[in-house]
Amino acid sequence: MLSSLSLNPKLWCTLCALAVAMVVAAPLRAQDGAATEEAAEGAPAAEMAAEEEVEEAEAPPTIESLSADLAAFQGDVDTLWTCLAAFLVFFMQAGFALVECGFTRAKNACNIIMKNLMDFSVGSLVFWLVGFGLMFGATNGFCGTTLFIFDGASDAALETNSNVGFNWAFLIFQTVFAATAATIVSGAMAERTKFVSYLCYSFLITLIVYPIFGSWCWGGLYAGGGWLEGMGFLDFAGSTVVHSVGGWAALAGAIVIGPRIGKYTADGKIKPIPGHNIPLAALGVFILWLGWFGFNPGSTTAVGGGSFAYIAVTTNLSAAAGAISALAVSWIMFKKPDTSFALNGALAGLVGITAGCDIMSPMFAAVTGLVAGVLVVFSCVFFDKIKVDDPVGAVSVHGVCGAWGTLAIGLWAGDVGILTGGGSAQLITQAIGVAAGFGWAFGTSLVIFLLLKFTIGLRVPAEEEIKGLDITEHGMYAYPPHLVSESLGGTPGGSPAMSTSTSGAVTHGA
Repeated sequence: MLSSLSLNPKLWCTLCALAVAMVVAAPLRAQDGAATEEAAEGAPAAEMAAEEEVEEAEAPPTIESLSADLAAFQGDVDTLWTCLAAFLVFFMQAGFALVECGFTRAKNACNIIMKNLMDFSVGSLVFWLVGFGLMFGATNGFCGTTLFIFDGASDAALETNSNVGFNWAFLIFQTVFAATAATIVSGAMAERTKFVSYLCYSFLITLIVYPIFGSWCWGGLYAGGGWLEGMGFLDFAGSTVVHSVGGWAALAGAIVIGPRIGKYTADGKIKPIPGHNIPLAALGVFILWLGWFGFNPGSTTAVGGGSFAYIAVTTNLSAAAGAISALAVSWIMFKKPDTSFALNGALAGLVGITAGCDIMSPMFAAVTGLVAGVLVVFSCVFFDKIKVDDPVGAVSVHGVCGAWGTLAIGLWAGDVGILTGGGSAQLITQAIGVAAGFGWAFGTSLVIFLLLKFTIGLRVPAEEEIKGLDITEHGMYAYPPHLVSESLGGTPGGSPAMSTSTSGAVTHGA
């Protein structure tokens, strides 16, 4: 056998190769068997893990997670609504500009537009830098002391509201409110105020006058609030905080600057100075009416509960009633249904309902507007008789009717009014708030206007007033000069033949 193997080297090599292969393959087979067993044992574990992952993915959400998602969604909706309302209130700047433009003369139209543009521009910056903090920062009892140069994502802001988006929305909403208070003054001092002096005043009203009083009524965002708010003073959207503050400031300005040339004769008679474009003023009123649906309902800063829809109804009813009552009273007094009084009556109704629009019944909302429309006519006549020249009726619409609407809460709003079972306590509180608003806004504004008068000057020279502020202050006309000249029957600028006489020089409508 061995000899045969030795004689066959090929067979010998084959046998050796098989032996080596068997030796090497033995441990490999053992490893494969172990691996197979491990795979067989691991398969159920893997399948179980996969099944557990599927079960976790399909597990129903918890109440806590649903509540968190719903709160986040609600916060986003409230942010959106507050921004949309702010945009509507911003559009009121256009309304104010058109009302003031239409109720004044063509030679001052550019000046009116510039003042409305710049009081918003100046006010936006000043309110962001300082005013918002004075109004809504942590209060020291007099004004806010935090949130200056407001940042919606700052720690101080997030302590108040953790929704960064809503913080920014609240800033823009309050900014357009501040601009509204500032622009009210423009109309009462129209056609004779230095542009630079008006810029200074716009700066100061949004820096000091409006935000400090606002902090008393609407308080800081932190516990404590303002002192009027602590007394229970109610002013939901600003009949006093916004409108009366602007109206009383306008009264101070109109008194300090004096009447327009030709408005009153030497013997005390009143000479009307008609506006140049009543359709323009009417368009402005409709824009303001629309903007008020952001002003009042938007003050909810929330969509939940549907109260913003209710507020829209009370706001609209008051405006409509105000327009009708002002029309009726002017018709009786002047034997004609006066368009300008009807327009101001609508605004009076809007201002009047602003304080109690959230708690006043629809019936009493209409009554509030009805009274406001009557008041605005008599108030305009009264101020004319005491020689306070207010070309657009700003003091009457905003100051007087703002005060009326605030007091009306104590008469018949919700369950706090005298006629609705609340007793007289709320009316007394409302009266204190109205008095405080008048004292603060009129007093501080009077000081500001007097300082401007005796420093840089408040009023333009007589010859510039007669020519018109468009050409003298801004170097341009709002309308082609030849059209203005033809409408006046003389040279362009604002009076026939550019007369400097105070008798009839500025009584024309153009």
